[in-house]
Formats: sequence, C-alpha cells, structure tokens
Amino acid sequence: MSYDTLYTVLNLSVVPAWALLILAPGWSWTQRLVHCALIPLVLAAVYLSFLTLGIGFGQSDPEAGMSSLAAVQALFSHPVGLLTGWVHFLVFDLFVGAWISRDARRIGLGRWIVTPALILTFLFGPVGLLIHLLARKCSGKAGWSLDEVAG
Repeated sequence: MSYDTLYTVLNLSVVPAWALLILAPGWSWTQRLVHCALIPLVLAAVYLSFLTLGIGFGQSDPEAGMSSLAAVQALFSHPVGLLTGWVHFLVFDLFVGAWISRDARRIGLGRWIVTPALILTFLFGPVGLLIHLLARKCSGKAGWSLDEVAG
C-alpha cells in the first residue's frame, strides 16, 4: 500500500466518528463508538507501528529526532515520520473533539455553538478547542475549570 493510500485510509477512518459527534451527539451509537477507547486504541497501534518502522527499522532520516528543530524537520522529511505525526494529530484531535462534545452536553451548550468548535477541532485542532473554551466561558454555563464535576 502506498503512503498516499495510507494517508487517505487514516483520514477516512476518523470521518465517521466526527460525523457522529457533529450530527448525532446524543445517539447511543455515538456513545458506544466515539466515546469509548476503541478508535484511539486502534490509531495508537497504527502510531506505534509507524514509530517502530521509523526508529527500529530505519525508515526515517538518520538525522531525525526531537532534540532540535532541524531534527524534527528531518523526522517529518520521510513519509513514515510524516504519517506518524499525522496519526498523532488524528488521535488527539478526535480525543479533544469527543471531550468537547461530552462537555458541551454536560453544561448544556447548544449544538449551534458546539458544531463550529467541533469542525474547527477536526480541521485545526487547537483553534476548535479555543472556540469551545471561550464559548463555555462566555455563555456563563461554565468557567475556566475543565474538571468534569465542577461547573
């Protein structure tokens, strides 16, 4: 399988979860599929596979690493390193999106506020989280605390 095909398959693997978060946040299947550990665990295994290929099997630039900007640039210069980083984004963005969805339902934020935050989280990660955190604060429904119990 080519690297481009892997990239496409990885992207498509999270689209149903995002669609459920946006279109059917309260549906029982959204709870079962998106708010469980299954998708992050599967993607974490893919991440570990790419990491192992890069580190253990030499499918990376010899200068790759995390010790400097040049080393990180070298890390992402090889398709395996780039896919490793991309899976990292997919896992964490989806994890944050699922939390946003749960948090919004818990505090009673309307879908018209949550949907843009979820779309922006899917596309631009931290921007969507910022929008959600500002919306929850400005709405008066929650403060800056991210504690699931506190409001």
